[in-house]
Amino acid sequence: MFFILRIPLAYLHICRFAHLFMMLLLKPLQILYCIYALLVFIATMLLVFPFVLVASFFGRITGGNAIYRLCMIWGDCWFFLVGIIHRNIYESGEQPNRQFIYVANHISYLDAPVIVKTLRKPIRALGKYEMAKIPVFGYIYRNAIVMVDRTNAERRAKSVRQLKAVLRKGISIFIFPEGTFNLTHKPLKEFYDGAFRIAIETQTPIRPILFLDTYDRLHHSGVFSLNPGRSRSVFLDPIPVDGLTMRDVARLKQEVYEAMERKLIAYKAGWITTTEPINV
Repeated sequence: MFFILRIPLAYLHICRFAHLFMMLLLKPLQILYCIYALLVFIATMLLVFPFVLVASFFGRITGGNAIYRLCMIWGDCWFFLVGIIHRNIYESGEQPNRQFIYVANHISYLDAPVIVKTLRKPIRALGKYEMAKIPVFGYIYRNAIVMVDRTNAERRAKSVRQLKAVLRKGISIFIFPEGTFNLTHKPLKEFYDGAFRIAIETQTPIRPILFLDTYDRLHHSGVFSLNPGRSRSVFLDPIPVDGLTMRDVARLKQEVYEAMERKLIAYKAGWITTTEPINV
């Protein structure tokens, strides 16, 4: 009996040693891969930058649409060259010609590049003000998105006005309702009201999207966690706002939250270790 118990224990120690050895062996390769991916990121961005400069002279709408399409080309090249294979999944049809306020979970630095692989039509995303300070990338960023500075009430209000103006032009918008990274192990963190207020004020339906694999491809702890593999974006059913008023903001926010939470659990998103409900 003692001999029978010793074999599994010995085997377990061998497996642990083998796993540690493989991790030590693969770590330098992953660092080299991450450096390669960063260099390709910069090189491909520099290639599209002259075209972005030209497009920026055509105004916020025409020029902005052209810049978004250039970002799509950049994203196609970078994802291919770094070995990340992206796929969109539509639970109720693509509906490319409908105008939506798109909302998605926010879990990784890869979420921003995934937007241009997910939404294959010109849109305007709401992005962090601080990112505009990065050389070259910041110029493209400023011309392709609507920036928000959550620490400044006047700039926050201005970004909301810009988003509404974009919607009046028939262009869809994209917002991360969590605002910042979800650092919990729950499906989602609490939502801000902004996307839902704009949806009701402009009577624009909301379409939730799930970024399922960005956490696995690039952990929010650091850029040297990047690795190749699959990337999936799931388009959930649109959520109408017809007839809703500002008194319904909390109810709409809760409905969107619950729809996204339920599907993230169903798709077994990699960061989820607890499904304890949260009050949004």
